[in-house]
Amino acid sequence: MWRTTPMHRREEIGTVDADAPPALRPGVSREEVQHASDGVGPLFHRRYAAQIRAPRLTAEELIEKVSSDLNAVTPTEFAVFQKVHGADDGMRVGDEYVVRMAAPWDGPVRVIEVTPRSFRFATLDGHLEAGQIEFRASPASEGLRFEIESWARSGDRLSNLLYHKLRMAKEIQLHMWTSFLERVVKASGGRMTGGIEIHTRRVEERADEA
Repeated sequence: MWRTTPMHRREEIGTVDADAPPALRPGVSREEVQHASDGVGPLFHRRYAAQIRAPRLTAEELIEKVSSDLNAVTPTEFAVFQKVHGADDGMRVGDEYVVRMAAPWDGPVRVIEVTPRSFRFATLDGHLEAGQIEFRASPASEGLRFEIESWARSGDRLSNLLYHKLRMAKEIQLHMWTSFLERVVKASGGRMTGGIEIHTRRVEERADEA
């Protein structure tokens, strides 16, 4: 599949202290949460980002638009968000979705944080990954910056094989989130400037976890 959007990739070696996912806030349900520490293989702390020039929406309006209809900005040929718990009128902490994907990779997630400019999911038991992912918008010098930041390990050894060894899931994930960003830019009414930044910090599996 050919892409026209420039991608700027940077990869570094990370550390446990600097690249651990945020702690869950008090009061957030931990039931069935698949923490990064529960996973297998390296921890990947990854950030996808796009600069949006001349958007027609504020950061708050863009997050509201994205969170109220995730499938409008998701490449649905690869994944579809289906809400399975929570009201239909917006996104709230405690809401749950299943990300329906090609092959037997359906991914259950729970909303663990919502702010005017961001929302964050934690993966639940059975997800391909173990960890968290956050979506956020912020004002920038030329308009807005939209970021997707994740902290995750493979959910189990099979997932680790598909992602780390065979790279199949990794390529699907790359296409999904870069396409998601392209659709977010379009939804903002602005245009992307500078291409998509992809910054990866990898924390190797400790010997006592292998």
